Amino acid sequence: MSDQQNTQPFFNIQRIYLKDLSLEQPNSPSIFLETEMPSVEVEVDVKAEKLAEGVFESIVTGTITAKVKDKVAFLVEAKQGGIFDIRNIPADQLDPLLGIACPTILFPYLRSNIADMVTRAGFPPIHLAEINFQALYEQRLAQFQAQQVASNGGDNPIVIGETAPRTH
Repeated sequence: MSDQQNTQPFFNIQRIYLKDLSLEQPNSPSIFLETEMPSVEVEVDVKAEKLAEGVFESIVTGTITAKVKDKVAFLVEAKQGGIFDIRNIPADQLDPLLGIACPTILFPYLRSNIADMVTRAGFPPIHLAEINFQALYEQRLAQFQAQQVASNGGDNPIVIGETAPRTH
């Protein structure tokens, strides 16, 4: 019976943590006197790394840049990390799990930390929209496959995070 339990697929969140958070306000305090609404650019990136046998770190990075005219009001970059126990998952399902499921779990924490940081900096909160990590993963998969064809490469597995970040 224990042999059967040891071969069952296993997925567990070991820890969720804020890996990095930075804020820049290069034009404060004069930027607070501006009356125009800022334009906001959002970039999201996903990376995953194997830490040990069956233990993986997933990181979702969010970079938010707000500008009024051509002046930067603020720039926030946050990295939300998670450590996941993933065992007995078929190799062809591991990459999608790390590229879709793990970021989907981490993103609400990232969104909350960014909104809190922006508010504490004296600006109205930025509420990031939900992200379809499956669509983002499929986009990266298509880019990776196109690169493989272009470079006449072999059948290497996808490495999450080696493509350009997504911009909203």
